[in-house]
Amino acid sequence: MSSPTLDHDRLKSNLEAVQSRIASACDRSGRPAGAAKLVAVTKMVPADWALALVTLGQYELGENYPQELWRKVEVVPSPPAHWHLIGHLQSNKAKKTYPLVSRVHAIDSLKLLGVFNELATGLTTPGAVCLQVNCSGEDSKHGWSPEQILEDAEAIAALQSVPVVGLMTMAAQGTSAEEARPAFVKLREIRDQLETRTGMRLPELSMGMSNDYDVAIEEGSTWVRVGSALFEGVGA
Repeated sequence: MSSPTLDHDRLKSNLEAVQSRIASACDRSGRPAGAAKLVAVTKMVPADWALALVTLGQYELGENYPQELWRKVEVVPSPPAHWHLIGHLQSNKAKKTYPLVSRVHAIDSLKLLGVFNELATGLTTPGAVCLQVNCSGEDSKHGWSPEQILEDAEAIAALQSVPVVGLMTMAAQGTSAEEARPAFVKLREIRDQLETRTGMRLPELSMGMSNDYDVAIEEGSTWVRVGSALFEGVGA
């Protein structure tokens, strides 16, 4: 079955609109242009749509599922794209996935971080990783609890082969942007506490999706993961 026809003009318009909102949110919160970067999430869209984003200059692409990422990398190689894995990853898929990505956003346990630490020793330039924190407290979400990640701070800092650069979270399902704000504030506070406890530099906060990325940027997000706002109305 063939994929829907892509409306390139609509995709370009959507991308420009998202980029404009990111810039406005940075300006509104007193942050410099470029302080927050876009990961275009290509979950559930054809690989050629991802390739179209690259032709428009959007090189940071994100996938939720490793198998889907493997498939799309064959069509949209890195470089020129920089692939991000933003969803849950089982350890048995880590070895194949890690060399293909520039960043993993959802390392959700000390055990998985240990797997990546071992894999990183065999890579010339291992991709950066963010640690997922379940700031909303939902049972359906993966990640450390805010309390547990602080308890694991020293163990995390001891794994020095894998480049840990920040934290990631998702707001509770079904919340408005303003209702999501406390989760983003909490992630920033946890990041600050981890830096103080360990001396690690954790400059990156991966938070904010199509529904709430403006607020996430206001609260310090450096990577927003946007999919539906980019692809709305682009397929005929």
